[in-house]
Amino acid sequence: MNLTLSWLLLLFFSAAVWSVPIDRNEANQEQKEDIQEENMDTGLYYDRYLREVIEVLETDPHFREKLQTANTEDIKNGRLSKELDLVSHHVRTRLDELKRQEVSRLRMLLKAKLDSTNTQSLQMDHASLLKQFEHLDPHNQNTFEAKDLELLISTATKDLENYDAERHEEFKRYEMLKEHERREYLKGLDQEKREREEKRMQEMKEKHSQHPKVNAPGSVNQLREVWEETDGLDPQEFNPKTFFKLHDTNEDGVLDEQELEALFTKELEKVYDPKNEEDDMMEMEEERLRMREHVMKNVDTNKDRLVSLEEFLKSTEKKEFNNPKDWETLDAKPAYTEEELQRFEAELRDKEEELKRKAETLRQEQELLRERGKALEAQKREYQQAVLEMSQRQEVDRQPPAGPNGQLQFQPQTNKPEEVKAPAEVQNNLPAEPPQNLPVHT
Repeated sequence: MNLTLSWLLLLFFSAAVWSVPIDRNEANQEQKEDIQEENMDTGLYYDRYLREVIEVLETDPHFREKLQTANTEDIKNGRLSKELDLVSHHVRTRLDELKRQEVSRLRMLLKAKLDSTNTQSLQMDHASLLKQFEHLDPHNQNTFEAKDLELLISTATKDLENYDAERHEEFKRYEMLKEHERREYLKGLDQEKREREEKRMQEMKEKHSQHPKVNAPGSVNQLREVWEETDGLDPQEFNPKTFFKLHDTNEDGVLDEQELEALFTKELEKVYDPKNEEDDMMEMEEERLRMREHVMKNVDTNKDRLVSLEEFLKSTEKKEFNNPKDWETLDAKPAYTEEELQRFEAELRDKEEELKRKAETLRQEQELLRERGKALEAQKREYQQAVLEMSQRQEVDRQPPAGPNGQLQFQPQTNKPEEVKAPAEVQNNLPAEPPQNLPVHT
């Protein structure tokens, strides 16, 4: 992706990624950059649309030129969006297509949501429902206009500003769930096993806390450690300006959030090892986020989520740079209070009861369907038996009569002409045959 779009991209792509130590080997470095680019995700539900719009805008020379002279405020307040009217026709056509695809995707999401809530989606006004999405203009669903770019930028900026807070809340819930499951597990054990497990867990906790001292992120000691162990340079020759240029990996003149987070890998390796059972990698990523926020709070004076060379050099002149406070890792202070945990467990119980009710409803419906299935199967067998009996009767009617021993009897057929018989009453009045051999009179 072209580096001239860095200001815009850095506003959009500020989500956390798995950072990697810097490797000065060019082949390895290029490979890692490719992997990082593929894994980079804003966490926004319109992430793909955002990426595709930026990629298309990047192909227009005029827009790219305007972006080179734009500052962060120009991007945030929408002045840059007006330049969309001057981009080439094929770029606008492609943007129109992207918007129609996004509207179609949002409609599918709405339909799925309405179907899941048993709402009659056919009676809904989809144009009105689309208004709940703020990253595009719902009134115009066919073409990509300047307003769409302005809405996309402003919405992404606002959402990313809240993204860190959401990640902290997610982590807190993760930690509370972990503690809840631990307590429930211990409740299910007898006293002897419970004491043994509690002792084992306490040993793991103490083992995790026995790590080397963690330098405060952004302090001279922390940066010197990166300079020496990651960059392989003499710690006595540490130079902040050279350090900045070394770690501005895309050479855009600023350190973005991902470049800053890469600086904390050495500190995090002191506390977290994926091979250790007692080390939680989810906690490591929360620690990385805390470190980045700490540096941004003290260095990013204009709050644009970027650290310029000027800001970085000024931060090295502060007292906190050479004499920082000790850095407290997550194991030193819980992420939640006991009251928060109790509320969380109450929510879990409510959800569990709701799931049980739904499961019981489903079980009853399944039983009803099973009974109906049995009735239909019995009815099917009755129909099959009736058809079989009817078929057998028809077969018997087609068979010739049988003799006393079961042999078939057939009526003989004669070729004699049929005799003409007198009516019965005439036959009854006829005399009997004369006796045979009577004398003959002459």
